[in-house]
Amino acid sequence: MFRRREPVPFAFVAEADRFRSNVTPPPRQRASAGEIAGRCLLALTIVAGLVGSLILGLPALSISHTPPQTQQASTDR
Repeated sequence: MFRRREPVPFAFVAEADRFRSNVTPPPRQRASAGEIAGRCLLALTIVAGLVGSLILGLPALSISHTPPQTQQASTDR
């Protein structure tokens, strides 16, 4: 195998900490009331789904301490 002659193929990454831009990014737009309400509704829906699945799944996960009832066949004829 042959080696490259340059020490780092992406030398601009090492120089990134020295680079300063004079262009400021635009300010972030604030979320509207509808977007905030939609995010809250989505979060509540997810939480309600998790709680509902937990409530419905707990009986299946519980260990029953009573032995199952077995039916005995009658020997009377």
